[in-house]
Amino acid sequence: MAQLNIEGKVIENERIVLGREDIAFLGPNLTLRACTVTVKVTARNLILIQPRLIDCVIEVKQELKNLRWCKAFLKGCRFTGVMSGNDFGRWPFDEEAEKKLGGIEDCDFSGARLDACRFLDCDVDTLKLPSWPCFTFLDPTRRRQELLAAPWPGTSRIVVESLVEAPPETVAATYSAPAVARYSDTTEEALLAVLQTLDGVRL
Repeated sequence: MAQLNIEGKVIENERIVLGREDIAFLGPNLTLRACTVTVKVTARNLILIQPRLIDCVIEVKQELKNLRWCKAFLKGCRFTGVMSGNDFGRWPFDEEAEKKLGGIEDCDFSGARLDACRFLDCDVDTLKLPSWPCFTFLDPTRRRQELLAAPWPGTSRIVVESLVEAPPETVAATYSAPAVARYSDTTEEALLAVLQTLDGVRL
């Protein structure tokens, strides 16, 4: 493993590769502007220390699992690749200083595949989220009763049960229908039939 520290500077219009063998630290006091960031590293080896990424392209080259982006500020970035269990925005349980520095706005996920990814304490209307076969629940904790009452196929109600227990600051959560169908013993078509009956779902 090679340790990669990028901190204390402003970098513009460069390509940054976080390789499979790296342990990558982004920040503190780091601003990346109009850069292309290629992510091959695992979430465990990508440590975000309040970097600011502005107008960047973030290319995820292998599935990125369970990364909490809440310690980064993301504005105007475009994401590609596969991400599961990632959190974006401001994490409600962080210390006050980190809450102010984290966040997300004006980002484009339309070229990415997201599954079980949550957006917290942000304006989801500024975000472009992926369309079907991905789908997004808006304000899931507020819609708890409606979501739990729906006739979910297979074991997909388990997904909804865990979703509605998310922090109330969760303004949206995006899932991949092929992934949910696979681990819930159902089909994309059966999921879609239920989703189309619900308010607050973006397809």
